[in-house]
Amino acid sequence: MSDLPDTDFTQRFIFDDRDIRGEWVALDDSYAAVLARHAYPQPVATLLGELMAATSLLVGALKFDGLLILQARSAGPIPLLMVECSGERDIRGMARYEADQIPADATLAQLMPDGHLTLTIDPVKGQRYQGTVELDGKNLAECFTNYFVQSQQLNTRFWLNAEGGKARGLLLQQLPVDRQRDEEEREDSWQHVIALANTLKPQEWAEANETLLHRLYHEDAVRLFDIQPLRFKCSCSRERSGNALVSLGEQDAKQLVEECGGKVEIDCQFCNERYFFDSSDVAQLFAGGGTDTASETRH
Repeated sequence: MSDLPDTDFTQRFIFDDRDIRGEWVALDDSYAAVLARHAYPQPVATLLGELMAATSLLVGALKFDGLLILQARSAGPIPLLMVECSGERDIRGMARYEADQIPADATLAQLMPDGHLTLTIDPVKGQRYQGTVELDGKNLAECFTNYFVQSQQLNTRFWLNAEGGKARGLLLQQLPVDRQRDEEEREDSWQHVIALANTLKPQEWAEANETLLHRLYHEDAVRLFDIQPLRFKCSCSRERSGNALVSLGEQDAKQLVEECGGKVEIDCQFCNERYFFDSSDVAQLFAGGGTDTASETRH
C-alpha cells in the first residue's frame, strides 16, 4: 500500500469483474478550515461535513469545468447548509442555524423538517443544471441515494461520515451492462458490494482508503485510480465585494455608507472575511478606480 501525499482527496475505483464503480473521499484540512471559521454546534458541524463529503464525491464523479453547489434548506433550526466545489476542486461550506434549538442527539428530520436538497451544476461552458428533491431520508446519505436513484435510474448508494474533525464518504454506482449481461448476476453482484460496504464501522472511517477498501473487497479485483486533491479555498475577494456595491447603483451605495455610520462592512459567510468600504472607497469604485487602495480588510 502506498502512502497518500494528501489528506484531502477523492479517489475513483472500479471492480474489474463487475459493472460497478466507486468513489472515495477524505477531507481533513479543508473540513477543519471550515470549522475553524465558525463555532458550529456539533450536529451542525456533522451535517456540514457530510454535505462537504457528498459534494466532493459528486465533483469526483462528474468531471466538469465550473461550479457544483449543494444547498439543503428547511423550516427548522438549520435553515441552510451550503457547500460549493469548483472544477479546480476548491471547496468551501457554511451553515445557518438557531443554536438554542439544536439538541445534541437531534435527527435530520428534527434539525431540517420540511427540507429539500438542491443540486446546481454551473459549468463554464454549456447549460446550467438544477435539480431539487425532498430531504426524505433518515440521514443525508440516504437522501443522496434517493436523489440519484430517482434522477439517473441507476443503482447508487452513498455512505457519509463526519466526526473527530474528519469527513469521509463512499459512493458506489452500478454501471450500464458490459461485463455482466445476466440481470440476476448483476443484481447479486450489486447486493454483494452493498452488503460489504454496510459492514463499515464508525471507527474505521478514518483509516487510509486503500486499507479500508482492501478490507472490504479483498476477494474482488478492485482497480484504484490516481487520487485527485481537494483544498479549502474561498472565492470571496475585496473586488467581488466592491462589485456588489457597484451593483446597487451609486446613489444607493452612498446612502448605505451613511446608514452604516460612514463605513459599510461586507462579510463572507463562508470564510468570515470582512471587507470595509467608506465614502472615499465608494467614490473610487464609481470613478472606475477599483479597490486596490481602499480601507482596511480584516478577519
